[in-house]
Amino acid sequence: SLVEVTVGMAVIGTAVVALFSGFTSGFFTMQMARENLRATQIMLEKTETLRLYSWDQVNTPGFVPLTFTAPYDPNATNGAANIIYSGAMTISEAPISTSYSNDMKMVTVSLNWKTGSLNRSRSYTTYIARNGLQNYIY
Repeated sequence: SLVEVTVGMAVIGTAVVALFSGFTSGFFTMQMARENLRATQIMLEKTETLRLYSWDQVNTPGFVPLTFTAPYDPNATNGAANIIYSGAMTISEAPISTSYSNDMKMVTVSLNWKTGSLNRSRSYTTYIARNGLQNYIY
């Protein structure tokens, strides 16, 4: 009958909408996970470059770039839609009160970017020490 067909179509329509909603949610979740992974890679890259500097270079104002930008896809062409990560690095005194406190610094790397209209950010903090840096690279 017509009522049964109408109810059947409503059930099928609801199932199709739920299926596509699940696909959309899954793709969005994967995109956010990829962006988080890339943000982690960028923050680690910036902190790993500190290992290449001497202690004097780290303490020289202006030697270590404190602001930077990085693309989501470094191999994307100029015309391609690409997420740009804006970052800042802060090098400050370590919040400790020990005899070696002058030989340590606290480094915080912060990233901001947009996913569509959603503002996103991540932050990473680590410590570096005078005797923990390599002096033979530069």
